[in-house]
Formats: sequence, C-alpha cells, structure tokens
Amino acid sequence: MPETPGPDGADHAAGLACRAVRLRILVVEDDADVRAAVSDALEGAGHEVDAVVDGKLALERAAARSFDVVVTDVRLPRGDGLAVFREVQRLSPRTSVILMTSYATATDAVTALKQGAHDYLTKPFDVDELVIRVRGIAEKKALEQELEEARARLAGPASSEIVGASPAMAALLDRLSTVARSDAPVLVVGESGTGKELVARRLHALSDRSAGPFVAVNCAAFPETLLEAELFGHERGAFTGAVKKREGRFRMAHGGTLLLDEVAEMPLPAQAKLLRVLQEGTFEPLGSDAPVRVDVRIVSATHRDLKRRIVEGQFREDLYYRLNAVTLHVPPLRDRPGDLPLLVSHFLRQFTPQGRTPPDVSVEAWRALSVHPFLGNVREFAHAMQHAVLLSRGETIEPEHLPDDIRRVAAAADAGGSRDVRPLAAVVKQAEREHILHALAVAGGKRTRAAELLGISRKNLWEKLNAHGISDSDIDDPIA
Repeated sequence: MPETPGPDGADHAAGLACRAVRLRILVVEDDADVRAAVSDALEGAGHEVDAVVDGKLALERAAARSFDVVVTDVRLPRGDGLAVFREVQRLSPRTSVILMTSYATATDAVTALKQGAHDYLTKPFDVDELVIRVRGIAEKKALEQELEEARARLAGPASSEIVGASPAMAALLDRLSTVARSDAPVLVVGESGTGKELVARRLHALSDRSAGPFVAVNCAAFPETLLEAELFGHERGAFTGAVKKREGRFRMAHGGTLLLDEVAEMPLPAQAKLLRVLQEGTFEPLGSDAPVRVDVRIVSATHRDLKRRIVEGQFREDLYYRLNAVTLHVPPLRDRPGDLPLLVSHFLRQFTPQGRTPPDVSVEAWRALSVHPFLGNVREFAHAMQHAVLLSRGETIEPEHLPDDIRRVAAAADAGGSRDVRPLAAVVKQAEREHILHALAVAGGKRTRAAELLGISRKNLWEKLNAHGISDSDIDDPIA
C-alpha cells in the first residue's frame, strides 16, 4: 500500500502539483486504503479526482466523461487495468494512463508502455512519487498551451488583444466574461472583420479550459468531401489520398476549445455528424466504426443570418439551437467611433518596428480616417494603418500615406461640404480622458494598477490626470 503522507507530506505533495493546470483524474483501485491514499494525495495537489473500485465501473466512467489522467491498478475485479487502458486509449487518445502494478504484473505494465501508456508504478510506492508523475503530465499540458498561445501571437493581427472602451464593446466584454467560465456552446456573430476569432480566443483564455488547446477551423476553407476528414480525422486508406492516419480537429481540441469559424458554410452532411458529437460527445473518424470520445467546448462564428439559412434549408434548426446556448454580437466599427483613437494607437504600436517611436497622425489624415465607412471593419482599419506606417517611413502620417479608397472617400466628403467633423485634438483628448477613467474604475481606484493596465508609468498617469483635470472626486475609491 502507498505510504500516506502526514500533514507535512500532504503540503509537500500539494506543492509538487503543477500550479497552472487542474487535471481530471480517474483512480481505479479495489483496495480501499490504496484508493483513499491515492485520491487524497491527488486532490491535495489540486486535481479533480473520481475513484472507482473495479474495471467495469472504470469503463462506464470513461465512456460517460473524459479524463486527463487515468491511474489504474493492473489487477482488478470485473475486468483488468490493461483492458481499461486499451478502452481509454480508444475513447480518448489524449488521456494519459498510469498503471499501478505489483512485481508479478510488471511485465504487463511494460507491454502497456510500448502500446502507449504514460507510465507505471510498482507497489508499494510513495504517493508523492505519483503526484510527481502527474505533475509532469500537467506541466506538459501547460507547455502545450504556451505553445498554442505563442502560435497565436505569431499569427499576427488576427490574434491580437481586443481593443475598445466604447459602450458597445464594454457590453460585449461584460457578457463575454460572464459566460466564459461555462462550458455552454457560444455563437459569435458579427460582420466580416469585426474580430470574431479574437472574441473566441478571449472566451477560451478566461475559461477553465485555458490550459487546454485552442483549435480553430474555417468551415468555408474546405470542400465538402474534405471537411469531415478535417474535423473528425480519418484512418489510412479511408479515401483516395489518405496515405496515413490523421487526427481531426476535434481530437486536437480535446480538453480545450474548438472554434468553428464560418459555421454557416458547413455542408448539411457534416452538420448531421456535428450534431451527434454535440449530443453524445462521440464520433467515428472516416474509415472507422470505433467511436472516439472527446471533451471539447464548441464556439461557432459566422457573419451570416443563420435563421435565414434555416428557412432556406441550408442549416439545420436543431443544430442551430445546440450551438446557440449563448450569442455574442460583435459590433461593427461604425457603431464604435469612440474606439478609433484607441485602435489607431494600438495599430501604430503594433506595426512600428521594434525600438522605434510610432509616428504621429496629421489632422488631415485623422479627418480621412474618421469619415471612411470601413465596411471591412477592424480588419480593414488594421490594413490601412499598416499601409500608412510603411509608407510614412517613421514620419507623420499624412493623407497620401493612406490607401487610395480612403483618400477618395475623404475627398468626396470634403467636396460635399462634410467638413464639420469634431476637431482631432478634442476627439483624442475626450477619448483619452474616458479611457483613463475606465482604467481607474477597473483598477478599483488604484492608480498604480491603472497605470499598469494603461501601459504607462505612474508618473505619466499623474501628468495625464492633471492635464485632463481628473480629481479624486471623479474617481471611485481613489487610492494612490
């Protein structure tokens, strides 16, 4: 039987647990003392533990939900640990299995290692050793998440932070933070270029799944014959060109979030298969009849009216309600004009080469930007700012540095007499004042924290407070 740590040992075991990742663990052990010792140690390390006494119950639990780790004895009543390992591997290939074995069954454990088991421990063992092995799994998952986030950062503007303090954006972000901790499916709707993928990534980052992978698939990017293979994977030889087995996006997203971008473009056959995954949590890869269980939160995104697609017979109504537990509407840029100064500042910093000072924007260039409709929303705006930064070569951005279509619209507005735009200085000053007050409110009146949120020094914040005439009476609970 494993040694049960005393109070100091329990603290030590908890300290060994990975601080960033809480794992779902299934413990399978018929010896009550061993089961209790192992479960207590893993729970003390911060993990969620479910414990059962035999192989049959273990298979039932594994079929009902997904686990990050299964810790099982090799010899069990009503089944055995090797059968549990093989079934878990089939249902959830990303689940790590650790076998507990006596010397007599060590050979079986080594065989299981060759077949894909994560590790084994020979009884009797110290539960701290098990906690260390589990911590290694947690650290690997945390590293995978860091790599995923790094890939997102390298992907460029599409993975940047959400920028905006207008009422429309504040309402969106408030609703987003409310639903993030739930596993409920979310439908993100908005015009092209508004930043729907950014919203999905923020949902994932704020969720309990943030340590798991974020996987995105554009449903419009694949022909009907290949989309199912992309989503659900395929066996070797499943179709012409399938020269080797491939994991689908659902398996890749196990334990995390899957974004179905442009979900309205999904063909009806793929919709039917997706509906089954949402209902049962299982699917069969192409070329296989063995079900695979996954634990994935679904976030869908579209710029189309799905209800109209339902009427047109292009989208399943039952799938719509499965995907749409909560809807997040991303506002178009025209509905958030107060965010333009913040977006300009953000993209100037983003597109200016590292080590250089972002250029200024002339009054005429500001006027051109402010009258342009930006039907492509933030994506078009980002392109315009990148274009301007490149052509200005570090000098003040003038209208001639902006894309041709923006200059044409500005010229037409000037010719039509639409010059009564608010002065640039007033717009920028008002936007900056409102944003500083917003940061102070978020920081609970703590100026040091507000300066950190704004990315400026405390001295710089103090200077801006004076410049904008912001006094303690304007700040809720002012704290230095």
